[in-house]
Amino acid sequence: MTALLNAGFIDTFRHLNPEVEHAYTWWSYMRNVRERNIGWRIDYFIVSERLNHLLKTADIHPHIMGSDHCPIVLELDVTGITA
Repeated sequence: MTALLNAGFIDTFRHLNPEVEHAYTWWSYMRNVRERNIGWRIDYFIVSERLNHLLKTADIHPHIMGSDHCPIVLELDVTGITA
């Protein structure tokens, strides 16, 4: 991950939410770890720094159940971009 970030890529969630702590995207099936929010952040949207101006929101949705991972969302502002 460090090599990617040093090569000119952006961790979109951390870039847009620098103050957020304990934001995880994966939890073990071990007893009650998700309820206690003992997890890892292993799901990312990584983009080139060239796309920085398009970043609008990046969110993690830990309240959505159904897997040991939770959904992550990236919203880009592509208004004004033409082909």
